[in-house]
Amino acid sequence: MCGRFTLLAEELEILEAFGLGHKIEDYQPRYNIAPGQSVLAIVHDGEENRAGYLKWGLVPSWAKDPSIGYKMINARTETAAEKPSFKRLMERRRCLIVADSFYEWKKVGKEKQPLRISLQDRKLFAFAGLWDRWQKDEEEMVTCTVLTKQPNEFMAEIHNRMPVILPKEQELEWIQNGPKQPEEMKEFLLQLPNEELTAYEVSTYVNNARNEGETCIAPLAD
Repeated sequence: MCGRFTLLAEELEILEAFGLGHKIEDYQPRYNIAPGQSVLAIVHDGEENRAGYLKWGLVPSWAKDPSIGYKMINARTETAAEKPSFKRLMERRRCLIVADSFYEWKKVGKEKQPLRISLQDRKLFAFAGLWDRWQKDEEEMVTCTVLTKQPNEFMAEIHNRMPVILPKEQELEWIQNGPKQPEEMKEFLLQLPNEELTAYEVSTYVNNARNEGETCIAPLAD
């Protein structure tokens, strides 16, 4: 699964990395992004890439109770093309969720040790995401979920799932070109090459979603 991540890059770096022609309103680096919070996402509006904030935890447009979002922070790539909550979104509501690392908890004996995981080159990347808009009376929410898959060889020693990280050259293919068959997009994700990742242990300080700051990412040895 993917339940916590970071985005520490400068705004200019994000604008350049994703070809954005506008500033990101209220952008602030984050050390401990958690479900239920706002995440920076990018969509293609038919003409250009646009960035904005979505609430992490998908609330489908047809949901009666918006609290369902806390159960839908992730979607399994293997079944998303068939599930009612995700099938329509796989077809036409795909997004990039911007990050530069994520946390995962590895079981060590009876304890769980948090690790910070990033690309080996430590560059920005994007999770494959889905989004939807929920409205009831005067209330409106725009929410998202992170797609996950079977772990690659590196991640298999840490956890039995991992987020889908899109290669830079295939980010636009995920969000552009209008509606696509859900099965086609599922196969696209399942055929992506393995990521080159690195990881190090961090303090259990990161376990509390209210905690922020450099302590979250400090190597445990420090």
